Amino acid sequence: MDGKIDLENTVQTLKKFELPFNYTHVKHVFKKIIDKRKEHMINIEDFRAIYRAIVHRPEFLELFHAYAQNSKTLAHGQVVEFLKKEQYETEECETTALEIILKYEPIEAVRKRSQLSFEGFIRYMASEECSVFKRHHRTVYQDMNYPLCDYFISSSHNTYLISDQLIGPSHLWGYTSALLKGCRCLEIDCWDGSNNEPVVYHGHTLTSKIPFHSVIQVIEKYAFEVSDYPVVLSLENHCSPQQQEVMADYLESILGEKLLTSTFGEARVTQLPSPEALKFKILIKNKKVGTVEESMLRRDLDSHGETGEVSESENISDDEDDSDDSATLCPQHDSSKRKGEGTHSAPPRKKAKVKKVKIALALSDLVIYTKSEKFVSFEHSQNHQKCYENNSIGEARAQKFAKHSARDFVLHTSKFITRIYPKGTRATSSNYNPQVFWNVGCQMVALNFQTPGVQMELQNGKFLDNGGCGYILKPEFLRNRGSSFTPHNVGRYSKPMSLSIKLISGHQLPPSNLSKTNKADPLVQIEIYGVPEDQRKKKSSVIKSNALSPRWDETFSFTVQVPELALIRFCVEDEISLVSNEFLGQYTLPVLSLNKGYRNVPLLDKYGANLKPASLFVHIWYY
Repeated sequence: MDGKIDLENTVQTLKKFELPFNYTHVKHVFKKIIDKRKEHMINIEDFRAIYRAIVHRPEFLELFHAYAQNSKTLAHGQVVEFLKKEQYETEECETTALEIILKYEPIEAVRKRSQLSFEGFIRYMASEECSVFKRHHRTVYQDMNYPLCDYFISSSHNTYLISDQLIGPSHLWGYTSALLKGCRCLEIDCWDGSNNEPVVYHGHTLTSKIPFHSVIQVIEKYAFEVSDYPVVLSLENHCSPQQQEVMADYLESILGEKLLTSTFGEARVTQLPSPEALKFKILIKNKKVGTVEESMLRRDLDSHGETGEVSESENISDDEDDSDDSATLCPQHDSSKRKGEGTHSAPPRKKAKVKKVKIALALSDLVIYTKSEKFVSFEHSQNHQKCYENNSIGEARAQKFAKHSARDFVLHTSKFITRIYPKGTRATSSNYNPQVFWNVGCQMVALNFQTPGVQMELQNGKFLDNGGCGYILKPEFLRNRGSSFTPHNVGRYSKPMSLSIKLISGHQLPPSNLSKTNKADPLVQIEIYGVPEDQRKKKSSVIKSNALSPRWDETFSFTVQVPELALIRFCVEDEISLVSNEFLGQYTLPVLSLNKGYRNVPLLDKYGANLKPASLFVHIWYY
C-alpha cells in the first residue's frame, strides 16, 4: 500500500504520541488533505501536515522562538527565565525547570542534555501545570479550624430528584452524584411509607418513592469519597413519631461511628465545632425537642416510644414557608407578589397559626449542632437563638433581606448557619443566582444539582477552591461580628484588584451541533460575578469558520472591588445569528484562584464534564 494509511490508522498513529485530540477535528483536517483525490489515503508527508495542524500551535511557536534565540531547543537556563518572566514562578525555578524537561521532553537525546525542544514545550504549555487554576488551590489550603458557621458549605436541594419536581423520578443516584461533586449538605424529604418503612420523595406530587434506609446506605458508602469534611443531612421530616423512630434506628445502625451523636467535651454548647474537628462525621439537621444539654442528659436512657412537641407556624404570608415545601400538584393561591413587593426592610408577616408537631425523642436526640429553628426576624435571632440553631429561608424572602436588610443579614450569618432554598414555584427544578446569598454570608445556598445552567456553573466554580472539599472559609468581613460590610456599599472593605486578560486563542473547540463542516463561528464571553459593583460581562469578536484554532489576541480589563467574593466565567459560544448563540463550553473559577502568566483554560460541557482537549489560551495579569 506504499506506506499509505486511512483515517482510522491516522487516528491510531496520533494516539501513540499521547497528545489529546478531538476525532472530529482530525477527520476535518484529513478530509481537507484528501479533497479531490481519488483514494482516501495519506502518505507520511500528509501525516506530518495533520500533526502540525493539530499540535504545532503558532502561538506556542512565537513564545518558544522568543526564548530559544534561533536555536531548536531551550537550554535549562532559558526555561528558568521563561518561568520567572512569563509564568511569574518565584520559588525553586531551577528545580521546576528540570522537572518540566524530565516530564515533558519526548526526545531522549534532548532530555539528556537538560534541554527542551518545541515538542516538549508544546506538551508543557498544554499541561495541567499551565492551567489557569492555581495548583495549590487544588488541595485543602485554608484553615479548617474555625467554627462551622464561618464557611460556605456546598449544599443541594431536593437531592433525591434527578429531573423536575412534579412527576420526575426520585433516585439514589441524586445522592451519589451530589456527594461525588463534593456536596456536603444533602436534603432528605421523608414521609410515612407502607409496612412502617419511611420513604423519600417530593410529597403531594407524582415523583417516585425510594426507601429511606436505601438513601442512608448510599450516603454511608459515598459520604467521604471526595472529601473528609462533615456531611449534614437536612431532614425535611413529614413522618409520624413511629416512623421517625424507624428513621433514627436506621441512622444509628447504618451510619454507625460516622453519625455524630454527642457534643465534644462540655455538654453546654457555646460555639460550633470546626470542620476539622468534625472530619468523617455525619450530622443530622432536623427540628429538636428542647436543648442539646437536655438530650445529652438523656443519652443513656431508652427514649423509644417517647415524643416531644415543637411549635410550627402555618399560613405565613410570604412566597413560601421555611419548612422548604416546594411545588405540589395542588393549586396554590399566592397574592404576595401583587402589592409592592420588598418595600420594607423586613416585610410584615401575617399572624401565623401555631400548630404543634410531634417529634420522636429518639430522632430529636440525634440532632446536635444543626437544630432547625424557625426564622422569625433578625432581631429575634440575635436575642434568642443559640449558636447551634440554624434557619432555612426561602429564596424570595431571602432576596428581600439581601436587598433591604443586608447589614442585618451579614450579622445574622456571621453567627448562625443559614440555609437558602429555591421557591416552591420552580416546578422544573430551576435555580436562582447563588451569588446574591454568598454576598451576604449565607453558608448553605442550596441548589438543584440536577439542573444544568449558569447557576450550577457558579456553584461548581466556587467549590473548585480549597481542594474541592465542599467547605470554603468566608472572607473575614463576613465572619467578623463587628463587620459593617454590605454588598451594595463595600466602602472600606474594598481591596480593588486590576485584572487584565489577554484572550489569545482557542484550541480544538467543541464542534457546533449545527454545523456539518465543523465551521463554528466562535466568540468568548468573559464575565465577573460578585458584589453588584463587580458584575461585568465582556465579549470578544467572532472568528468565522474556525473551531480548530481561532485566534483573537484581544485584551480585556476589569477592576474588581471585592475579589474575595468574585468568580470569573469564560464562556465559548458559536454565533448562529445576530440574536442567538449556541453554547459550546465554559469554565468558572474564583478570581483569587487565577494563575498569572500564559495559561490554558479547560472547557466543560453544560453538565460539568471536561471537553478535553478543548481549551482557551490566555495571558493573565493582575495586581
